[in-house]
Amino acid sequence: MGRAEERRARQRGGRRAAPRRSSGTPSVGAGDGAAGTAPGGRAAARRAARPGKARKSGIRRLFTWKKILGTFFGVCLLAIGAFIVLYMIVPIPEGNAVAQRESNVYKYSDGSVLARAGTVNRESVSLDQVPKDVQHCFVAAENKSFYHDSGVDLKGTARGLLNTLRGRGTQGGSTITQQYVKNYYLDQNQTVTRKLKELVISLKVDQKYSKDQILAGYINTSYYGRGAYGIQAAAQAYYRVDARKLTVEQGAYLAALLQAPSQYDWAVASQTGKQLVKARWNYVLDNMVGQKWLDAGKRRAMTFPVPKDPRGTPGLEGQKGYLIDLANKQLEQKLMKDEGISQSQAEAEVVGRGWTITLNIDKKKQAALEKAVKVQLTGKLDPKKRKVDGDVQAGAVSVDPRNGKIVALYGGQDYFKHYTSNATRTDFQPASTFKPVILAAALESGAKTQDGLPIDANTVYDGTSGRQAVDHGSKVGFGPPNEDHKDYGPITVQTAMNQSVNSVFAQMGIDVGMEKVMSTAGDLGMDTKGMQPVPAQTLGSMGASPLEMAGIYATFDNHGKKVTPTIVAKAEGKSRSVTMPDAIGDQVISRQAADTVTSVLTGVVDDGTARTSVAANPARNGQQVAGKTGTSDENRSAWFTGYTPDLVTSVGLFGEQPKPPFRHVSLTGATGLLPPPGRVNGGGYPAEIWAAYTFGVTDKAEFDLDTTQGAAVQPPASKSPSQSPSQSPSQSASSSPPPSKSPSQSPSHSPSQSPSKSPSQSPSQSPSRTPSGGPSIENPLNPGDQQQLDGRQPAQ
Repeated sequence: MGRAEERRARQRGGRRAAPRRSSGTPSVGAGDGAAGTAPGGRAAARRAARPGKARKSGIRRLFTWKKILGTFFGVCLLAIGAFIVLYMIVPIPEGNAVAQRESNVYKYSDGSVLARAGTVNRESVSLDQVPKDVQHCFVAAENKSFYHDSGVDLKGTARGLLNTLRGRGTQGGSTITQQYVKNYYLDQNQTVTRKLKELVISLKVDQKYSKDQILAGYINTSYYGRGAYGIQAAAQAYYRVDARKLTVEQGAYLAALLQAPSQYDWAVASQTGKQLVKARWNYVLDNMVGQKWLDAGKRRAMTFPVPKDPRGTPGLEGQKGYLIDLANKQLEQKLMKDEGISQSQAEAEVVGRGWTITLNIDKKKQAALEKAVKVQLTGKLDPKKRKVDGDVQAGAVSVDPRNGKIVALYGGQDYFKHYTSNATRTDFQPASTFKPVILAAALESGAKTQDGLPIDANTVYDGTSGRQAVDHGSKVGFGPPNEDHKDYGPITVQTAMNQSVNSVFAQMGIDVGMEKVMSTAGDLGMDTKGMQPVPAQTLGSMGASPLEMAGIYATFDNHGKKVTPTIVAKAEGKSRSVTMPDAIGDQVISRQAADTVTSVLTGVVDDGTARTSVAANPARNGQQVAGKTGTSDENRSAWFTGYTPDLVTSVGLFGEQPKPPFRHVSLTGATGLLPPPGRVNGGGYPAEIWAAYTFGVTDKAEFDLDTTQGAAVQPPASKSPSQSPSQSPSQSASSSPPPSKSPSQSPSHSPSQSPSKSPSQSPSQSPSRTPSGGPSIENPLNPGDQQQLDGRQPAQ
């Protein structure tokens, strides 16, 4: 046998082939079944050596390449045939853009009408009234291939169809023609049927109309924000000019707006929103250069065209505009989540679409909050006498912790005069109102001091001002000064919270771990995206809104179950209704941790920085109160966030220049009624507003707390109210506090005093001077950067 035959034998069954015999030689053992020269003998032997052959042959007969290809082409032909039939039977419908524009009705929780808003603000203009360069802005922003494509993006549409079938939202490409068809002929519903209709109608529209006609239809039916539909209304709303007078820079901004109108509206945009719209504006102009529609030299010389402030719309004056704006945003977020549509699509579905939206706003509580702000603050401001009075902005949100309903909201002096809602803005520091979050993180994680002691309300820390708080093995410390550089020596966590001692909470944050602190903040409801877990955050140096802080404290009040403040009770359209998500979520921290925080915060009211304005307030009628004051660096913001068992309210005052660029400025000296230097503390006007409002709308109630710690409960008999000051305080600095220092509060002072009882301890004195300097403080935006606190007040 040759080598080739041996190889074939191995491939057949691994056996060596028998030597060939001549045809005349009889087969040995043929009678026993051995393979011989009989017809079929060798084939039988091969089949015996390959037992799986027959089974594989059956599968191959069923799935052959010819059958697979035939099936594939058959399915393709069927799809093509179905599309041809669909193309023939689906006509171009009558336009419905105007018919669907109808005022929304907004109601208070009792059903009475708050406002009607969203009347149609649209005026069509022919394309020859829009400069050619401005036309190119929209093409460059949305569909660079517009002038030579077929009107549809098949790849993007297929991706959108697939995502719709999977329930993942749209996420598909869309040409200007498709967007025009969706705006004018169809609706925003994300269904397979609607998408197929969009595809067919877009092809027909592209065949029937010129590109200029389609572009004109697109820019005349798109929603630009500020209630403006169409480029003419947008040009007037943002730049007070007709469309024919728009510059390229202005046109690029209007084109950029279409991606997210309210988020990109410069008058109300956050810092992130402003960055995003500038990036989008640059993208539009760069695309125009790439398409040879704009000279590169001219493009380099262009500057961002800041739009003018919005004009007042009847029905949105006073607080109404702030309430409606938040209601629209929450409804839009719900539609985006449920239907997988983009933000711009959601806005177009909400604004002026004939919704009846019932808010959770209680008419009586809303009136009481507005009155409290006026009596306690704005009625005392006189910008003609004091320039700083014109810089004062107030914001407040009031939430029922049992159901998450926003029952009252104060967004600013007037929606027409200050379009940014102070209730939802996140560009000011919450300061020491963040300290309870640090304590919550410590309690929830079972954290210990660096001496190995569990952190609770009775743990003793070193309250020396500017003391370097460091982690084990760290060479770089963080030593924030206390207010007025006051030294407290060894003090309990309860006293440190009462007096808002920065040095204690700086060390506690390091002991707990700043990653854990920021994680807990996120769980409680703070938007921590992009926030660095650095020790400086213990001073509340991040940005937060009264809405966020109200949600966090409502979660404490609700025994650790997440509360997401919600302003929309229900929304009903012509053909659908929207059910808002449950505002009460999962248990994000344990009840014991949440209740201990509440217990500790009653001490801030009865024995600490809020005693005068809240605990001793003559309007108080036995209500138990927990809360925290906050005064930020350089006195640019002042806060009081507090709660009774049935109502949580966060009040913030912010210093902001009334004219562009709207810089943050100090509140010091506002009203002219404060003792020198006139610093506005959280225990002052914010707490006074809170008390005037809360004590007027709540009844006497007591907290139901599951804890043995804090000022609201009697500690167990086996444990003293606070650890002896002779115990070594928790520390990690290289030096101990001076032995002569004593706690600011006598350790024999019982923290069991009922919050409803008027405390006998004297309140902390108002600071009488501004420090001329201070130690370095770490920059939270750049952990390696050390800022000098010269002339600035530390967060309190």
